[in-house]
Amino acid sequence: MHMQQLHPFWRMEYLEASNQPQMARPFTELPALGDDRAALIVYRSTLSYLMLNRFPYNPGHLLAIPFREVSELERLDSAERADLMETIVFAKQLLQLVIKPDGFNIGFNLDHPVSGGSIAHLHGHIVPRWQGDTNFLPVIGQTRILPQALETTWEKLTAGVPTLRAQLAAR
Repeated sequence: MHMQQLHPFWRMEYLEASNQPQMARPFTELPALGDDRAALIVYRSTLSYLMLNRFPYNPGHLLAIPFREVSELERLDSAERADLMETIVFAKQLLQLVIKPDGFNIGFNLDHPVSGGSIAHLHGHIVPRWQGDTNFLPVIGQTRILPQALETTWEKLTAGVPTLRAQLAAR
């Protein structure tokens, strides 16, 4: 019997994150950087955008975020609500095209912070799931194992955006 080595190289960034200077309003500041790769932004629509969660539950965990900073769904106007939902649907289709998960968890943490949300700026989670992707490590060891680097996931997803746009336009 051989010991299995797990190399969650990204965990150190997470563990040290509390020691790093934080952006005051990351979901407003990241799109303004002008570098979608550094910001992990995968897709921009008119009123919202998709970015990889920097500390994901699973590979491909995306956040759908309105550009305008609001804390509650009812504070979005009808155009922003429609755009955000279209962005979530686009995220699901993109993940299906590129990484082919078996299913999804899609949702919002509302009424920050009691819901578990760490950022008050409204955002939805699109989490790809695979049969058997859960194990004892998150429960007992408070550790998640991700088999792919964020940068690699970003490259795959952004490469899939033009293909998905072409497929949707052809319908």
